[in-house]
Amino acid sequence: MTDSIRPKPRFLVPALLCVLAGLSPARLLAQHKSAPTPDRAPVIVTSATGTTEVGELSGAQYRIDIPANWNHALVVYFHGYSEGVFTYKADGPLNEQTQPIFDRGYAIIQSGYSAPGWALAEAYPETEELRQYFLKKYEKPAEGKKAAKQMETIVAGGSMGGALVVATLELNPRPYAGGLALCGSVGPTDLAFQRRFAWRAAFDFYFPGLLPALVPSPPGFRESHALREKVMDALKANPAAAASIRALTDLHSDQDVANDMVYFTYVISDMQRRAGGNPFDNRNFLYANTNPTNTATDNALNDGVHRYAAEPAAREYLLHHYTPNGHLNRPMLAIHTTYDPVIPGATLSIYAEQVAIAGYSQNLVQQYVHRDGHCAFSPEEIGRTFDELIQWIHAGKRPAPGLLPQLPHLTAAVLPAR
Repeated sequence: MTDSIRPKPRFLVPALLCVLAGLSPARLLAQHKSAPTPDRAPVIVTSATGTTEVGELSGAQYRIDIPANWNHALVVYFHGYSEGVFTYKADGPLNEQTQPIFDRGYAIIQSGYSAPGWALAEAYPETEELRQYFLKKYEKPAEGKKAAKQMETIVAGGSMGGALVVATLELNPRPYAGGLALCGSVGPTDLAFQRRFAWRAAFDFYFPGLLPALVPSPPGFRESHALREKVMDALKANPAAAASIRALTDLHSDQDVANDMVYFTYVISDMQRRAGGNPFDNRNFLYANTNPTNTATDNALNDGVHRYAAEPAAREYLLHHYTPNGHLNRPMLAIHTTYDPVIPGATLSIYAEQVAIAGYSQNLVQQYVHRDGHCAFSPEEIGRTFDELIQWIHAGKRPAPGLLPQLPHLTAAVLPAR
């Protein structure tokens, strides 16, 4: 698979990056030697707060924001899972994850990716091309100097973007000083997606025929409010089954169940399309905890749920996009809410074990905030956790894991090392 990003031995880093980008070694080298060129003239808007450039590179829309008080450091930002291709407006606002970073004087670049869904295969090479374009256009040596020092660069991402932060720091750490994963889908993609598939199969056991088929899933499936309401009505009509699915999935409400089951249906369809077949397998999945005091409901579910076998080639695609190797080569700070109905807060614990086995535990810290919801952070919280990452990079002060400290902004730490 030419677009694979599965880790290989560390001594094969140049070849790895070619695999990661889906390019031949010769083409990747050529890209790095020549400046990428936008597909058409970009739109550039300048205001009192800074400059925004919006354009298209190799079929992927991009956005560049440079604040008026630019500290000459850069944040490469990966956006999360999307059911449509991202578009940008030069006069549109930054999102709640990037605005606090921009306010601290950092330039921000972000690719919209040329494809929706679990777009790791597209996101990495297109974002790397954008980084190269930014450096060629905007990185200039200080007056009187022949060459500029390498620009301090941080990689950041939210949700699916967290998986791309991990892949970047494991496979291409050289350009980066550190990373920030916000509500990130870190750890093995296969493990997280197999769990989602198994839960959707369990939902079908309790509510047969309510949602589209799992294998094969309808290729044109889209989420809708009407379908979520249909699921809600079914949950209300069968409170015992609703209680079992909530207990199995650790979800707090029927609304979370309805949202997730419809969303998971899209994710499963998207991955089957990308993999060219069914990559999901629940034959060895042991369902448990559907009732906290009685295993009879677990037995009924395990006996009656439909079991599916994965197609080997499709499963290989899922494993390749992305299975971390734990070689976390730069400091990474991750932040999560204590209850996240889309990406459970315990997700990072699996990756932390991989990092520990590989011997890189010193480079990983997870913090949390007291809140329910997916990526439900305040701008102030994102700003504070970013400040902690910068202080870690500059001063070697590793943040304390756990609750995000209630500290004033570390204003002395937000200036990049020059």
